[in-house]
Amino acid sequence: MEEKQLHLGLFLMGSGHHIASWRHPDVISEQVTSFEYFAEIAKHAEMGKLDMLFLSDGLSFHELSHPAELSRFEPISLLSALAVVTHKIGLASTVTTTYNEPFHVARKFLSLDHLSGGRAGWNVVTSYYESEAKNFNKNEHLAHQDRYIRAKEFLEVVEGLWDSWEPDALIRNKESGVYFEKEKLHRIQHEGDYFSVEGPLNISRSPQGKPVIIQAGSSDAGVDLAAQSADVIFTAQDNLSDAKAFYQRVKNRAKVHGRNPEHIKIMPGVSVYVGKTHAEAVEKYEQLQQLITPEIGKNLLSEYLGGFDIGPYDVDGPLPENIPETNGNKSRRALLIKLAEEKQLTIRELYQYVAGSRGHRLVFGTPEEIADDLEMWFQEEGADGFNLMLPAFPNSLNDFVESVIPVLQDRGIYRKDYTGSTLRSHLNLPEPAYKRPILK
Repeated sequence: MEEKQLHLGLFLMGSGHHIASWRHPDVISEQVTSFEYFAEIAKHAEMGKLDMLFLSDGLSFHELSHPAELSRFEPISLLSALAVVTHKIGLASTVTTTYNEPFHVARKFLSLDHLSGGRAGWNVVTSYYESEAKNFNKNEHLAHQDRYIRAKEFLEVVEGLWDSWEPDALIRNKESGVYFEKEKLHRIQHEGDYFSVEGPLNISRSPQGKPVIIQAGSSDAGVDLAAQSADVIFTAQDNLSDAKAFYQRVKNRAKVHGRNPEHIKIMPGVSVYVGKTHAEAVEKYEQLQQLITPEIGKNLLSEYLGGFDIGPYDVDGPLPENIPETNGNKSRRALLIKLAEEKQLTIRELYQYVAGSRGHRLVFGTPEEIADDLEMWFQEEGADGFNLMLPAFPNSLNDFVESVIPVLQDRGIYRKDYTGSTLRSHLNLPEPAYKRPILK
């Protein structure tokens, strides 16, 4: 029996995930709007046989945002360009269902999928920054629950459009002059609460059946949507106990929805610092921590607490009690409040933690120690793999690919080469059967 394999994605984030990475002396921060910069990162990740590149996105920012959010490429444009300079690695991106239309999203991802030979993935999210509403003719978001109801319908329409063409519809018979079989082209004629879409989509079926669906929420609504529809779940989990509980929760929900739980890959975010010794790895982290300005740190924490302004409070004191609920990112707010309580963190300590990984787990050590940690989470069913949120590019990626990957390979839990050419094959996911769109 073939041993189960660990999955790894690389979360691209400007000069790095640490909010002060751009200030590091080894980082050339001017490069982050250069295609060559991202091309070199992508090619190095492919050398490490990673499953996919992962791009986040947002539709607003303010003056104290993470530098990677202040000026960044539209993700489908960047991934389409990276498809030309890579050959195997998956290409996944966040696109919100709150401020887009299903036809546009379906067409963009299927175009990327064809251009890359079946390597596209869509991270389905609902917008949580309230400021995004003001860029789209609104003053405030839909309520959290309503955003997920809309997202579910949005995804249903996109997947229906992806099935507009049956796999063998395009026959292109030069002798008869028949380009396609008309009975194998379908309109979805969707009429729902949020969308009215007739179809069909003007691009043929995906080389991998359909692009991979990723979901990044950990709220009840997010988990239920993911258990129904997602191939991959990107989540923030700070400790193995909570991660195992989340893992089982999702897999059990998948069974309730009639799905094989092995067909959902759970990949928590993790920020990794590699050193020749453990002390050297910690020193790399502390060097970046010293570059955080308090104003930036407090603002970032306020964002992840759902917009609650932490500014007036003593940074060397505890979080205030009764932080109000949010219409934004509920799961991240809850995780940080829980973390502060359990570890008795001051506001300064909490914003320093968030600045390094935005609430995701931090791991320090030698290549063997890093491999031990990732393998333990994998074998203990806390994760099927990880989305690497590396602190500073390109050195953090070089360290991981050149020192940690070989250890994982030697242990037999990570591939030495790609065995397929699509993102689904990398993730060991079956190609979905064709489903003729159900007329509404």
